[in-house]
Amino acid sequence: MTLYIDPPTWPGHGRMWSHLVSDVSYEELHAFAASIGCPPRAFERDHYDVPSERYADAVAAGAVEIGSKELVRRLTAAGLRRPKHRPSA
Repeated sequence: MTLYIDPPTWPGHGRMWSHLVSDVSYEELHAFAASIGCPPRAFERDHYDVPSERYADAVAAGAVEIGSKELVRRLTAAGLRRPKHRPSA
């Protein structure tokens, strides 16, 4: 099981955010996110939004730190990327 997280560089709602993804399955992603306390509402199409104050928790639980471009590349290569213009399954 490998989960990936990018640095918290995405602003929104007065906070900075990271993206948590799996390159295996959404089931793996949902299970990991639940294990670190991410609420279901934090899931957006193909990733979880993780606030900067929870970044270290995700890494401590086993998420691998990678850059944002590499995160998108791995998600796309796995066939799990769901851009805004494409509907969710």
